[in-house]
Amino acid sequence: MADGMVLRAQKFINQVYVPRGVPAVAEDGRTSWELMYALTRSLQYELAISPQSDSFGPGTLSVLTSKYPKLNSATMPSADFCRLIQSALYCKGYDGGDIDGLYNSRVSASVTKLKADMGVDLAYPGGDLTPKVFKALLTMDPYVVVNGGSAGVREVQQWLNGRYVQRQDFFIIPCDGHHSRTVAKSMLLAIQYELGMADGVANGVFGPGTRSGLGGHSVSLQSQGTWVLLFSAAMILNQRNATFGGVYTAALAAEVKAFQAFCVLPVTGNGDFSTWASLLVSYGDQDRRGSACDGVTKVTQARADALKGAGYKYIGRYLTNPDPIGIAEKAIQPGELATIAGSGLRCFPIYQTYGRAASGFTRTRGRDAALAAANAAKNHGFKDGSRIFFAVDFDAYDFEITDNVIPYFQGIRDGLAMFGNPYAVGVYGPRNVCIRVGEAGLSTASFVSDMSSGFSGNYGYPLPPDWAYDQIVTINVGSGAGAINIDNNMASGRDTGQGSFNAPATEKPDVNFSTDYWGGLHGDISSYMVSIGYPDSSATRIFTHTQCLETIIANDALVTALARKHNMRKALIQTSAYWEMRHYDPVDLGVDAAVTLYHTGTGASGVVPLRDSSTGIAQISGEVGIRAWNYCIDAGYITGEILNSAVDADIWKMWHKLNQENPHSLTTVPLIHIWGAGGKPGGQNPPAGEKVLRTPQLNYTDEETFEILRRYQGWGTMAEEHAQKRMPLYQLFEKYNLIMRGM
Repeated sequence: MADGMVLRAQKFINQVYVPRGVPAVAEDGRTSWELMYALTRSLQYELAISPQSDSFGPGTLSVLTSKYPKLNSATMPSADFCRLIQSALYCKGYDGGDIDGLYNSRVSASVTKLKADMGVDLAYPGGDLTPKVFKALLTMDPYVVVNGGSAGVREVQQWLNGRYVQRQDFFIIPCDGHHSRTVAKSMLLAIQYELGMADGVANGVFGPGTRSGLGGHSVSLQSQGTWVLLFSAAMILNQRNATFGGVYTAALAAEVKAFQAFCVLPVTGNGDFSTWASLLVSYGDQDRRGSACDGVTKVTQARADALKGAGYKYIGRYLTNPDPIGIAEKAIQPGELATIAGSGLRCFPIYQTYGRAASGFTRTRGRDAALAAANAAKNHGFKDGSRIFFAVDFDAYDFEITDNVIPYFQGIRDGLAMFGNPYAVGVYGPRNVCIRVGEAGLSTASFVSDMSSGFSGNYGYPLPPDWAYDQIVTINVGSGAGAINIDNNMASGRDTGQGSFNAPATEKPDVNFSTDYWGGLHGDISSYMVSIGYPDSSATRIFTHTQCLETIIANDALVTALARKHNMRKALIQTSAYWEMRHYDPVDLGVDAAVTLYHTGTGASGVVPLRDSSTGIAQISGEVGIRAWNYCIDAGYITGEILNSAVDADIWKMWHKLNQENPHSLTTVPLIHIWGAGGKPGGQNPPAGEKVLRTPQLNYTDEETFEILRRYQGWGTMAEEHAQKRMPLYQLFEKYNLIMRGM
């Protein structure tokens, strides 16, 4: 809601300080970071600081402290300086007087109230504005409970401010009732100060000195003093049912026991080092040995023996490998699950693909991920009912969780439903990601990436209530042939992976389609295409969904033979052909007529001749067909006649066959894929950064499959957008091809 006094503050900034180099602010009566930055720059102008910046950093604080350690009516340097303070007070929701340049009783009372809300009224009594309070005033931090905040958390925040604000590196934290990264760091600073660390040494990092010091400050029943205050504060910040106070009561001990049991710590009721660590930093006590692990190295028999001997029961392994060149054994290897099961161990599957940024997470990609993960899990032999942990391996801010991660998991839900919901959904990621995905009802258990303690999604968030695995440290286990590098994980028992598996189907070549499954394939692909805007029939398309799929299946024996000949998944051929045929429209018919006119001289009047164009059910141009065939002939994949794309007769020869003969079009599709993997030599030059791929293979990764589908169409943005839509289509074809391979 717009505020009239905030509007006056904005007008004041624009009238007085914009001519002095401060960027203009919107005059809308709303407080924003833009406005706070403008106030900060205006203050820097008054302090003769140049250049100005949005940051109220050490330089600004130092100059302000040296010039004006206390600001009041007697020390105010100018009317405009006072108006800055008055404007800032209104932006914070306090009475700033009439923005008239007078530091009167109204302004003084508001500063007094502000300091009381911050908890620093005893450290800075009275109505004077001190530098650290001024710094806090020029932020968006609230000092009253907002958005359902906790009164208990606010009490802790105010206490921390009041006790430590006069230390050099402690700055006033919000008092809004919400735990946060800033509050978590302030707790570590407070502990370091109590350990006796000097200013400039204390840094808010849970380092060796802090760990060593905490080891000597366990608290237990009847303990009293500052350490109990800090410990009870840490319990409250971790959303435990504790009362802030300086006496270690029986009620606090009981709640500590509940926390210890929840975190799989020794249940003593005492505030020992491991409990302190779990309260203060996401990874906790890294000397703990968990019963679960995950890694990117094949579990051989010797390694399985070493893991079992070290007390591990549950092993997390990846279903697919986004980078088979860089990390050769990241995905489950042939025979590995049999070794795990035969050793009395259990395996929980992890699915990770695409990027480590928000842009890689959309609803479409979530649906794609679900289908790919389900196919991979079936290939490896995971039984129905297994839980797949879908990875969100980046520091997602809260708005990115809302805008990207939640839609991604909605897509996962959609994709698994299309597959018949054979698997449960877990989430791997920072605490806030896990909490929010779980609260949205989109996952049933969390695998928490707590090693990344600096992630904003871990700093200041509690361990998710549905946690199954808690990743705390990377270690080495075993020696010699049994040596293996793993992530050591705590296990809550919520998930126990799988201890037996179906026979794997990963490396089997494709076989012919059984028409018994026509109805399922037809329905699944129809549902998917409708969901992305392609109804089963349309006046703007030449072929219906049924006609396209019937064409693919009518040529199934050929497609299967081609896939086996070229050692690729037949879904690559099916997807490209079906997708292109669905896009055949009246414009394409007109272009076909123009090419026919160019080469034969026959056709309707008014048509402009055209030498070449994409044509046929797979929409392949004469030139592309020639280049793909020539490339594969030269490489020894096939035999045939070398044609010259510079010769009209050769263009017509290839184009006419593609236009008239569906088998020839289908035969050319895998050749284009092979040519595409090689970077399309002789064709359009690829953009910088495009690399040569492995020739299509049965164990292609999702990324390689995506690249092949993209390169079929080209290099541009549209090709990438279409490839993203074709990936779920590929997985649906693969779903049924996998069933056929298992029959």
